[in-house]
Amino acid sequence: MKLSSRGRGCCVAGSRERGPPPRSPFVHQLRFSPLEKAKIAFMTLTLFPIRLFFAAFMMLLAWPFAFIASMGSDEQELVKPLSWWRKIVDILLKAIMRMMWLAGGFHWINVKGRRALPAEAAILTVAPHSSYFDAIPVTMTFASIVMKAESKDIPVWGTLIKYIRPVFVSRSDQDSRRKTVEEIKRRAQSDGKWPQIMIFPEGTCTNRSCLITFKPGAFIPGVPVQPVVLRYPNKLDTITWTWQGPGALEILWLTLCQFHNSVEIEFLPVYIPSEEERKDPVLYANNVRRVMAEALGVSVTDYTFEDCQLALAEGQLRLPPDTCLLEFAKLVRSLGLKPETLEDDLDKYATSAMKIKKEKVDLKEFSAYLEFPESHTLESMFALFDENEDGIIDVREFVIALSVVCKPSKTLETIQLAFQLYQSENGTITEEDLDHILKTAMGVSQINVTHLFRAVDEEEKGEITYDDFYKFAELHPHFAEDYLYADQMGAESSLETSPLSAPNGICTDFSPENAECKKKPLQKKLN
Repeated sequence: MKLSSRGRGCCVAGSRERGPPPRSPFVHQLRFSPLEKAKIAFMTLTLFPIRLFFAAFMMLLAWPFAFIASMGSDEQELVKPLSWWRKIVDILLKAIMRMMWLAGGFHWINVKGRRALPAEAAILTVAPHSSYFDAIPVTMTFASIVMKAESKDIPVWGTLIKYIRPVFVSRSDQDSRRKTVEEIKRRAQSDGKWPQIMIFPEGTCTNRSCLITFKPGAFIPGVPVQPVVLRYPNKLDTITWTWQGPGALEILWLTLCQFHNSVEIEFLPVYIPSEEERKDPVLYANNVRRVMAEALGVSVTDYTFEDCQLALAEGQLRLPPDTCLLEFAKLVRSLGLKPETLEDDLDKYATSAMKIKKEKVDLKEFSAYLEFPESHTLESMFALFDENEDGIIDVREFVIALSVVCKPSKTLETIQLAFQLYQSENGTITEEDLDHILKTAMGVSQINVTHLFRAVDEEEKGEITYDDFYKFAELHPHFAEDYLYADQMGAESSLETSPLSAPNGICTDFSPENAECKKKPLQKKLN
């Protein structure tokens, strides 16, 4: 995709314009200087094993207290004040958990603001969610959280989880999300009788450079919430655990190898929703997100967990960090194209593009081609493909980008479709055509396809067929890394990538499937 600079997203936090978001909020890269490597090696041999043992010991020490306190707990006890012995257990468990974090190098935890009482705010919304170390405020407050039901069966950890009376989400129960929202609503409207619920509304981990779309589940009850923001002001960020970057064990090792780890927890003023926000949980979520973004000094973006899956889909063309296809996917959603009908839409647009061939279209013609009225969103999508800013685009590029969004892991199907769109009468494409195809399929503005084209074109005809490309891809499944961006991918591929089976955070996505996301108009792209 030869995306113009106007296609780079510009985000708004509150009423102030901010710069564009990072290349991808789901990518975290660590680079160490020789001195830092030496420090890590020294700490690995000295402090790391001691810290790991002590932290594990603290967790094991907490288990019997949590087990005893959890025995016989029922809803009737929750609406009563804690008995004297449960208050003692509560204090002991908080002290043990604090010692566990101390063992991990969190020597002091900077807390700002005042935590609201349950009667003032039944729900605490925490962001940004970037690591399993975000459990620190959970262990400080012992607020309930939303967890996968499978978590309660984990030895030791499951007992500690059950102690804080979480709301469990079951994957096996198709109606689980609706039940979860109803349970949160019931607890939130209990006038402070239940413990507060701490929710991470982003639903997945990011690199903290912006706030992605908040899931509306925490805001459906329509009750006041208290926003809580997290900061990790460390010189070396070993805390962040995203989908693409160091894995969970590597993050634990690197963090325990730091002499000191800083964390700040700020309780913002309670946010009381307006009548309009009570009726519209998406509006409520967006407004709370803007307040939290202002406090953090970061931008907001409409990227979602689904965009994370697109960015890290397994396929021969793994998208680079600076891809603009995330922006394109966001616009596809905003335009109103439904995921369940996207493949049918793709077939329809591909057929129309083959009839248009090489003819370029203006905005009005693009609107007719998509069968959508002209709008700000449509203009933003058009701008993504308007490389020369001359008011015309090649709809074949739109089809290729849509194919990647629709089938992110099926690289060769997208390439085959692209060949059909660009091939001459004898079924071949040139190096220039391949350049157009791969730029669009990877969502970048600059790429060198010469080496790849020459490798495929063994007979040096100056043109190749899809069969030529397919045979080459079969023999070289990592052709993108080897021929297109070897230097860039080399640094990234050395990092462990987490599986994409479910969000890797404390709070799973429990929002109802039919929750409609009402998109605000997108801003005009800037050069």
